[in-house]
Formats: sequence, structure tokens, C-alpha cells
Amino acid sequence: MAVCIFMSSRVTDLRAGAGGDEHAARMDAIYGWQRHFYDLTRKYYLLGRDRLIRDLDVPAEGSVLELGCGTGRNLAAVGARYRSARLYGLDISDEMLKSARRNLRPMQGRSQVVQGDATRFDARALFGRGSFERVFLSYTLSMIPDWQAAIAAGLEALAPGGRLHIVDFGQQRRLPSWFRPLLRGWLARFDVTPRVDLLEQCERLAAQHGLRCEVRSLYRDYAWSVTLG
Repeated sequence: MAVCIFMSSRVTDLRAGAGGDEHAARMDAIYGWQRHFYDLTRKYYLLGRDRLIRDLDVPAEGSVLELGCGTGRNLAAVGARYRSARLYGLDISDEMLKSARRNLRPMQGRSQVVQGDATRFDARALFGRGSFERVFLSYTLSMIPDWQAAIAAGLEALAPGGRLHIVDFGQQRRLPSWFRPLLRGWLARFDVTPRVDLLEQCERLAAQHGLRCEVRSLYRDYAWSVTLG
């Protein structure tokens, strides 16, 4: 029963059909040049990422998969905090993975990033393993057209007893009324759409998988943090 509580790397080309190709091309077009300063600018409004990393609580020598790993900033932070963790990342943008490979060089030997579609992927074919102790998605669901499928795919990749963590934009209900349209207009320039029914979808999937669903509203509902496990 679901419980909702508010509170060096190898690259493989595996795109999922025409839809995946179109989305990949769009992401490469947007982030081909932005990747060079992406991490510097996003730290001011992709809030809650470091909280998610702290909450991962990766077991010794545990495996961590990030869906939509982008520049590898999050995976590098996971690797620095959990020194024995094995790091895996998947992203649809080849351009972003150029930065990810560079950022993960200090963790060569225990990190691997590949090109692929987070909505449908074969983990064993891509990474040589079928499941992971921790899976997380950080501000990616708001950019993935079929975001519901990405959550479902993440759950399928969980090892028994594992946890899936999500942080993404909330609905900003407790922020000034002028802030929400301003933020939405800015995000739309980068094909980013906060998911209104994210929490309902997570509760439904948790119930299907017999998992617990914990949700936190962060920074006056600026962001949502969800844990399934």
C-alpha cells in the first residue's frame, strides 16, 4: 500500500525510435553550447539536488543509476560523498555526455555513462547489469515528453530493497503570485514543463509495485522531492 507523506566512461548509442531521435536532436541543439556553463547557472534554480544526494544513503559498494545525467554534475557529487559507490548515468544528449565524461574522470574505473532514452532502455545491454540499489532523476522529468514512462523504467531497474529518488519543479503555490508565470515562461525557453500530476503518478506506481511513496514540498513548493522504495 502506498503512503504519501508531505513534508572512464563508456558511451553506447541506443536511441528509441523516431521519437527518441527527435528528442535527442532537440536536446543536443539546446545544450550543445549551454553545457559549457550549465552547472554554473543551474545551481541557482535547480534546488534540492544536493539534498537528494544526501538522502540517497548509498550502501557500501552500492550501485547508483542517474536517468538524465546531463553534465554528470550529480553523479560526480554522489561519487565524492559515497567513495565506494559504483556510478552509472544515462542521457539522451550526446553533447551533455561530453561534459559528463570530463566531470567523471576522477572516478574512472567506477563510473560509466551511456547514451540512451530514459523512457525505455536495456540496463544489462548498456551497463552489463540489470538492477541498481539507487536510481534517481533530478530535474529531468520536466524535460522528458513521456515522463511517466521514465519513472516506470526507473522502477524496473531497481534492485530488491532499492529506492528511486526524484527531485523536480513543484507548483510554487506558496510563492508570490507573480513568480509562477515568470518561472514558467523562462523554463519554456528550454523545453522544460513542470509536471502538475507528478505526485499522483508516483503514488499510482508505488501502489502497483507495493512500495512506499514519500513526498516533500521544498522551498515553499518551488520543488518536490519524492522517494519510492
